[in-house]
This record gives sequence, C-alpha cells and structure tokens, in this order.
Amino acid sequence: MLPFANQYGEFSMDIVIRAVDVGFGNTKYISSVVGGEIRCANFPSFAYPSMRDPASQPGFERRKTVAIPINGLFYEVGPDIALAADAFRATQMHDRYIETPEYMALLRGALSMMKIATIDLLVVGLPVAMLVTKKAALEKAVTGTHDIGGGKNVVVKKALAVAQPQGALVDFAWQHQKSATIEREQSLIIDPGSRTFDWLVARGMRLVQNKSHSVNRGVTDMLHAIAAEISADIGTPYGDLDAIDAALRTGKNPVIFQKPYDISRAMPMAHAIAQQAVASMMRWVEASYSVQNIILVGGGAYLFKKAVKEAFPKHRILEIKDPLHANVRGFQIAGMNHAPKLFEHPEGTLPVPDRVASATQPGVHP
Repeated sequence: MLPFANQYGEFSMDIVIRAVDVGFGNTKYISSVVGGEIRCANFPSFAYPSMRDPASQPGFERRKTVAIPINGLFYEVGPDIALAADAFRATQMHDRYIETPEYMALLRGALSMMKIATIDLLVVGLPVAMLVTKKAALEKAVTGTHDIGGGKNVVVKKALAVAQPQGALVDFAWQHQKSATIEREQSLIIDPGSRTFDWLVARGMRLVQNKSHSVNRGVTDMLHAIAAEISADIGTPYGDLDAIDAALRTGKNPVIFQKPYDISRAMPMAHAIAQQAVASMMRWVEASYSVQNIILVGGGAYLFKKAVKEAFPKHRILEIKDPLHANVRGFQIAGMNHAPKLFEHPEGTLPVPDRVASATQPGVHP
C-alpha cells in the first residue's frame, strides 16, 4: 500500500491526489490507485472541434471519446479519437501549447475519464525548458472548476507543475527501491517525447537546473523525415505519420499501394535525428563519469536508445518498466508522499520529494 493512501487512492484525511501528463503525442493520466498499484491510462493528444456535441448528432456511433465544451465549441478527445478524425490533423506543437483550447480539452478529457468529482491535488508536467517560464501560469489554469460536458464538473483545489523527467526519476527510485541510496548519487534522466527531447540532471532527488534542458527534436521529427524519404521513393507525397509510427513500434512494415514498404531503408535518417538531439544534450551534460544512473524513459525511448548508448559507451543505460507512463506515475507518487504536509499548511507548496517512500513500507514518508 502506498503511504497514507487507502485502496481508492484517497487519504485518511480525505485527500484525493491525481496526476496528468499532457504530452504532444499522448495524454497520460492516473486512472486509479488500488492495493498499492498505481494504474495508468493514455490516449492520443488530438482534439477535434465541432459546433455541436458529437453524441447529440443523428447516427452517431458510440466510441471511447468525450466531448469537452470550451469557448462555444466541443472538443472530442479519447482513445477512439481516430474514428472522429478528418483528413486534416492539426497539432499544437509550440511553446504556447498549454495556453491552447486543445491542451485544456485533453486535460479535461483525462479528468473526465478519472470519474472523480473533486481532486485536492493535481500534479501536471512541463518540458524542462518551459518549467521556469510556464509553471505558475499552468498551475493557475489547472486550478478551479472544469466543465467536462454532460452537465458535469471536476473541481481541482490545488495544482503543481513539475518538469516531466522529474516524475521519471521519482518512479525509478520507487521501482528499484533506491530511496536511500539515490540520495548519494547523480542521475541523468533522458525523456524523448513527440516534440521535445528532455533531459534532467539530479543530485539525489534535486534538480540541477543549469544542466537540465530540452530541445525541439523528438519523435515527430523522425516521422516527418521518414515520410519525406518514402515520398521520394514512391514518387508521390506520403504523410501517413500514424502508419510510420505503428511500423516503428511493431516492427511491421507499412503497406503502401497494397505492398509492404521496407521502412528499414529510412532508419538511418531517424538515427541521425536521434544523434542530433543527444549531441545537443551533451553540450549541457559534462563530466559524464560522475553520473551513476542514466535512465531512459518516454514513449520514444526505443528510438533514441542507440544514440544514447553511443554517447555513453561506458555506462549501462537503465530503462523503466512501462516507460510511457513513467512521468505521470512519478507525479502521483510525489504527490502522495507530500500531500499530507501540504494540506497541513494550506499556503505551502509541494516540492519534488527529497526522498521517496517505498510502496512496501506503509507509513514511511519524507
């Protein structure tokens, strides 16, 4: 059992903690905490607007989505969002992402799927490079009453925004029961995402700000580069990024013009992009011999592993079970460890934990 929590992820003092990580590629959230197990779920970070609630339209076929009302429009989000897609897929991949209605629709979609009316503390994430400039604004935007459609609201009483890889570090310490030893270690957490390639250097559980950063060189850059190579090969524009993504994850070639296309021909370009991202990181991370833990997380980890290993040939690259959800799982653990102290002092703030309590040691806390 996680410290302080009951089987519903609530505390004896009736504190409810949840976490959401709205990424450029996937929105991850905590669906429940049962018997000490943190359960995660995700859906694609696409939101499709319409003038009316799709569910109210004649002939609507039910799908695993929700329609979130924002500024006079209904934004449909959820696992089955591909069924609502049209030929044009707009993505909000820029530094003002958190200010867009699409971001809020994805966040509220996750809140809707949690099926909880009131959340005392919601932990959310930001790319490392955006943490200082966007933290306060995001926490303000997330706090308050959220209309999730259908006449329902979710109230978020407090919010905390942290750097996305900080969650992965907390999750790593929890999974490997390193809460005691990690205090004396230096760690590098690498988090390749859809748009950004993030890294975080930490001493113990504390962020080393001047060595942590992110660059806009992620999985989407690889997909576009591969699509360009395919277009050149087949002699016509090719833009099915979802098919390329599925091919990379499954190892099965995409079918183009009824024939399997050998996607391995384009992989050198993908690797070159991974090398560019890692090279940017190496300008910030010096004296790599002093790093005890190099932890690779995120949904794009498998595409960057080779380039990371090339940069750190004398290190063992550590991976986390279920790396896609590492950040949001760590957000949840951090919130559950520190929430009792936070709510004892309502004006306080919730830091990333200096120590992580083990799930096998109920009652142990920082």
